[in-house]
Amino acid sequence: TVQVDAKVGQSILQVSRENRVELEAFCEGQLACSTCHCIFEQSLFDQLPGAKDDELDMLDKAACLTDTSRLGCQVKVTKEFSGAVIRIPEETNNAM
Repeated sequence: TVQVDAKVGQSILQVSRENRVELEAFCEGQLACSTCHCIFEQSLFDQLPGAKDDELDMLDKAACLTDTSRLGCQVKVTKEFSGAVIRIPEETNNAM
């Protein structure tokens, strides 16, 4: 487990880069791959805005998909993220 600092409005991908957390992003956050796949705690996931169709299409290609999976490039930090645990799957799938 790694504790990081994040600013409201940043994407999870931006937070990972600023805090040197290894989160692959083959497409550099352009919503063209599933390598920034993250798994959220159910309570936090339930507070997130719904994923758009383009994100859902990419998530279909993600390895280790769960009911609380989202792409880190599409999720923005809110104040509700304080103390949250976000998991990065051990396996990624670079299908584009």
